[in-house]
Amino acid sequence: MTNPPLSTLRLAAVNIDGVLLNDTFSPVIHRFVGRHQVAYTQELEREVLSQPRLVAARVLARAIGSTATPQEILDAFFEERERYVRTHPEGPLDGAEDLLRRLGALGLDVVCYGGLDARHFERHLGPWASLFTEPRYICTNDFRPGIREIVRDRFGLSFRQAVFIDDAARFAERAKELDVPFIGHPSDFEHGFQRQLMRAAGVRHVVDSLHAIDERLLRTLDREAAEGTVWHGTHAPAAPAGVGGMAGEGS
Repeated sequence: MTNPPLSTLRLAAVNIDGVLLNDTFSPVIHRFVGRHQVAYTQELEREVLSQPRLVAARVLARAIGSTATPQEILDAFFEERERYVRTHPEGPLDGAEDLLRRLGALGLDVVCYGGLDARHFERHLGPWASLFTEPRYICTNDFRPGIREIVRDRFGLSFRQAVFIDDAARFAERAKELDVPFIGHPSDFEHGFQRQLMRAAGVRHVVDSLHAIDERLLRTLDREAAEGTVWHGTHAPAAPAGVGGMAGEGS
């Protein structure tokens, strides 16, 4: 028997790096500043992740005391990333394909987004293109975090009709401002701070695994979206197996 459709949610927007693919940015930021004997701090991570590339480059330049141009910093950063992925290859996280199929089976349009260009999507997720709704991938570098542009401009929906799945607390903060349904999937990078920052931002649904974004959780978000309680509910959120505890990449 077919399960009943969702009542409010119509779109699932899923971040590429750190959600569908393994995190290859937090570790590289850590390496990059470490090469300059600069501490990797919560504030630095927050100010770099989920920012336009040139903005992030300026933050890194200030952090390491460099007078290089933002483009020169970006070039050096991506050279560092190339070295990193030689020993830590990029690829889909466990449960990524199942998640995409689950979202589609619930009747949701599914779109991927991130700060790199579409070649990044095609290289790593091209074989799953049929699981996404046109335009399949949206590069948000020029309008980070991109919530308004994705929900209203691209899909013509209201904010409560879209759920975003992202690994960055900065993104979560903007989702909260707009009262947009949100699921946090912070990186498991050992030196990272995104889980703590998400909890501080009031994110009510934080998962450790893509498998934890199951039908039960999605129906909980759907109900909360209808009630307007995604961010300001008075009851404790449902906690499917694998949801992270209290401890510790938009418009």
